[in-house]
Amino acid sequence: MTCVSLSISRRDWANLEPARMIQPADVNIADWPLPNGVRAIITTRRGGVSGGAYESLNLGLHVGDDPLAVDENRRRVGQLMPGAPLWMDQVHGTRVFRIGQDAEGQAPPRADAATTRLVARPCAVMVADCLPVLFCEETGACVAAAHAGWRGLAAGVIERTVEAMAVAPRRLTAYLGPAIGPAAFEVGQDVVDTFARLGPDSHCAFRPIAGRPGKYLADIYALARQRLAVAGVRQVAGGGLCTLSAPDRFFSFRRDGRTGRMAAIIWRE
Repeated sequence: MTCVSLSISRRDWANLEPARMIQPADVNIADWPLPNGVRAIITTRRGGVSGGAYESLNLGLHVGDDPLAVDENRRRVGQLMPGAPLWMDQVHGTRVFRIGQDAEGQAPPRADAATTRLVARPCAVMVADCLPVLFCEETGACVAAAHAGWRGLAAGVIERTVEAMAVAPRRLTAYLGPAIGPAAFEVGQDVVDTFARLGPDSHCAFRPIAGRPGKYLADIYALARQRLAVAGVRQVAGGGLCTLSAPDRFFSFRRDGRTGRMAAIIWRE
């Protein structure tokens, strides 16, 4: 893709490739049984206008990309749904923003999950190796999205999200989107110890790296399934796509350092 000059005007960005829509091949359609009236997508790095390390559908304003390019990328994603997603200031915490209940201001809310019962108010989380977890109540009455890196998982972001949805956990289905896979996610003893304090079964999610004492490969999908089980969610789909191993499709912070962000988005139509 040809990089666009940073001197391009906002009007020019708005007119850039005016007929261009994100194509089906540019997104992952979450392969789980959603009720009528609920939709979910996970973007890839394809289908946008950013250049260089952020090529091409970077949705993060905080990573050093041209903000005009990000605005255009977000506009394109917004065309896929009935309303603009709520973009959050994610901090690897556990706060859940309740769209339609919590006050919205000019700045993005500082939170790592969002939930809503409103129609046409998409919940979105940005990722580039961390695990996105989407939630849906079995009738479609409420939906949620959570940003679940290992810190968020250990702190309880999944449990807090389930609580904020205010429905019986057995009525929820969760979907695990693309994240750094178990053959690529290297962690230290501190991460192993953190999860060991949460329960003895966590050791199954870590594999020692031969010849490197204190280093392990972590299965973030397994860790998420454990936390979902603790929260009472039994219906879980997804958890098989590795961001680090697919540079043509996914952004990966571990792989590239300076890179863009994808989004996992769910909404009620």
